[in-house]
Amino acid sequence: MSARPGWRLRTAVFAATAALLSAGTLVGAAPATAAPAAVRLTSASCPGVIQQGQVSGCVTELQNLLNAHGAGLVVDGSFGAKTLYAVREYQASTAIAVDGLVGARTKAKLYATGGSAPAPVRLTSSSCPANIVQGDKGGCVTELQRLLRHFGYAIDVDGDFGPATNSAVRAFQSSNGLSVDGQVGPNTKRELYDTDESPSTALDLRSAACPSNIVQGQSGGCVATLQALLNGKGRHLDVDGEFGPLTLAAVRSFQYSAGIAVDGEVGPDTKSGLYANISTGGGNGAPAPVNLNSASCPGNIVKGQRGGCVTELQSLLNHHGADLAVDGDFGPLTDSAVRDFQAEKGLSVDGQVGPNTKAALYGAVTPPSTPAPGGGYGRMLDVAAAEVGTVEGSARANGYGSAVGLSLSTSNYAWCATFVSWVAKQTGASSYRSTYVSGWVKQARAGNYHLSVTSSPQPGDIVAFDWNGGNDYTGGHEHIGIVRTVSGGSGFTTVEGNTGNPNGGSDGVYVKTRSTGSGYDVLFIRVR
Repeated sequence: MSARPGWRLRTAVFAATAALLSAGTLVGAAPATAAPAAVRLTSASCPGVIQQGQVSGCVTELQNLLNAHGAGLVVDGSFGAKTLYAVREYQASTAIAVDGLVGARTKAKLYATGGSAPAPVRLTSSSCPANIVQGDKGGCVTELQRLLRHFGYAIDVDGDFGPATNSAVRAFQSSNGLSVDGQVGPNTKRELYDTDESPSTALDLRSAACPSNIVQGQSGGCVATLQALLNGKGRHLDVDGEFGPLTLAAVRSFQYSAGIAVDGEVGPDTKSGLYANISTGGGNGAPAPVNLNSASCPGNIVKGQRGGCVTELQSLLNHHGADLAVDGDFGPLTDSAVRDFQAEKGLSVDGQVGPNTKAALYGAVTPPSTPAPGGGYGRMLDVAAAEVGTVEGSARANGYGSAVGLSLSTSNYAWCATFVSWVAKQTGASSYRSTYVSGWVKQARAGNYHLSVTSSPQPGDIVAFDWNGGNDYTGGHEHIGIVRTVSGGSGFTTVEGNTGNPNGGSDGVYVKTRSTGSGYDVLFIRVR
């Protein structure tokens, strides 16, 4: 993603500090006020919709559940700004309508995707034992289990190092050439973090990780989030983490339209405006999607209709590059997206989703019947570009794992290299498959699998990023994608999986603007 390494460290320090605060372990810290006892969200004691401003045991339970998914909240039973942000992030990651309201759908999903567990703590922090072993419990075990799931081990994330976790640790050690002792020591920890996961840009502008006033000249993850939020309000910025003149103009334009003092500085009022709710609905999400070709859907789906058929339609349009809120309501924006899609595909532009439009929406790139390794490099970009808009956690995105033998949801691991593997499989351009960026770099440098390193990138080439430098493409700070365009200078664009949505929301497959002179290492891989 577009966050810079320094901001990743800053975020990690902030998260670790929050975890310590939550545990009450900071030296000199005053004893925290005990949170209300947790109450199951689906009990009669909890309101139908839990929302910002409430203080209760229901909120305590909500915070525990969100922490089980990596939120890192202080569990105090008070539904404040940080809890609201965590709710929205969770809703986005699980394809629930993002409204920050915890209703029936959000409650059910929270329990279906795992019970409460201690907030994760980075294994290499001083809060974790040098060797984590069976019988241990707490946030360090939560983090261990989260990482093991990233590698495909189907274990519960409950913060309890039991027999299943022990078996997964041993299997992981065996598959990575480590001493198989079931103890998570320095070598095992290092290997667990040696993934293709890229730095996060999901920084809440209102958190202590971001300046009180974000101004022109600043850079990093807070600026990237600012740009994504501005795009969500109708602006059209490159999400590059650089607060330059265009971002300044967008901030001023937003402030003017929102009735905020136009000073170009992103302070408390501007931040509040950017995070203002854009929809309601009790957190129940959109109606469940229904296949457009089923008997449950009309022959022609048109503006004004609502329901699961529209949910499916909006999801499919997003798969083809639209940027719609998936709410099951066929309104003006959905109508416009349908017409744009029809024009692009050479269909009759009438805004009605009939048989021809449905067929085009379900059109998918299929692999050659007998792909010859090295022979399909010319189609790499076409195949990758057709996936733009595919959202993390969707059935389409989860299908990419078949290229590397994974059936894991993309919501549970870093999948940028899996996406590249899938593209290569569809085209037959290379027989190499890997979930590691370092693997692609190693094979290219060795000239294996029809891969080689090039200094003259072309559309359809592969590009690897090492965010923290060193040119080794290891350590959990790397990323990979497909070259889309080359400007002739240092700039280029890409199609990347497991990357940030330029308009905010869930990660997925998106077009990114990149540069070879942005403080991180870039390696171009020719596929021939």
